[in-house]
Amino acid sequence: MQWLIEKRGLRFALCGSSARRVRRGAANLLGGRALRYELRGLTAGEVGDSFDLDRALNHGYLPRIYESGQPRRLLDAYIADYLRQEVAAEGLVRNLPAFSEFLDAAALSDGEPVNYSSVARECGVSGPTAKAYFGILEDTLLARWLPAWRRRAKRRLLAAPKLYFEDVGVVNRLARRGEVERGSDSYGKAFENWVFHELSAYVAYRDLDERLTYWRLPSGIEVDFVLGDMRLAIEAKASVRVASHHLRGLRTLAEEHPGVARRIVVCLEPRARRTSGGIDILPATDFARRLWQGDLA
Repeated sequence: MQWLIEKRGLRFALCGSSARRVRRGAANLLGGRALRYELRGLTAGEVGDSFDLDRALNHGYLPRIYESGQPRRLLDAYIADYLRQEVAAEGLVRNLPAFSEFLDAAALSDGEPVNYSSVARECGVSGPTAKAYFGILEDTLLARWLPAWRRRAKRRLLAAPKLYFEDVGVVNRLARRGEVERGSDSYGKAFENWVFHELSAYVAYRDLDERLTYWRLPSGIEVDFVLGDMRLAIEAKASVRVASHHLRGLRTLAEEHPGVARRIVVCLEPRARRTSGGIDILPATDFARRLWQGDLA
């Protein structure tokens, strides 16, 4: 292909779910000649007016499973295929039962800063082994990291990255959540995963030269998502009524960084509104529509 590109000016589209085998084989990755694109799960912008938030939070973002009437069986098969094809068949781990236990433990860390030692104890492996397992999740496109926002500020920030699984349906099955219903803690966790999914897909598909991060102080005050250099700050709250205590992180952020351009709470309220402090309260579907129309970022 390299010869054909250089001598004949041909173009190729190379498709695959993982580059681990290519990298291990020391293959020529056509550096400087190839562009990399990643296809994420379904977004609300792609589904359009028929997007069903509750279905997405229960079924996940994979097209076939999102539309299925029996998502549990398909998700179980999907998880088993990854364990067999991506991990077992390629010999990525020596102890497959331990890695299976690790997946269950890692699912409980979705949307949280990862404590490698704690996860290692839960699945009976060493700390370095657990860290390597997290690397496998990233390489097989099962999960992504959300780094902490960094720049000189008035206070010291927490720097540990957060982990988000690529598909919330997979998290639900691994964490044994069952059906997630509005008002439950598991629904709130799934809702945050969905907001991350929409934002990260938007940054990737629009080819934005900005990082998606989160902001947190050692005291525990945090903002779920920050785009770029404080251009957009977003909190995900699966609440039908956003109260004053839900705004604490965004208010503190504005005190620490007065130049923050826009602050938003994505929630389940029926109508959009703005607080007296300039924070936009957006229903989930309204947020998704405005995001993909380019009105937010």
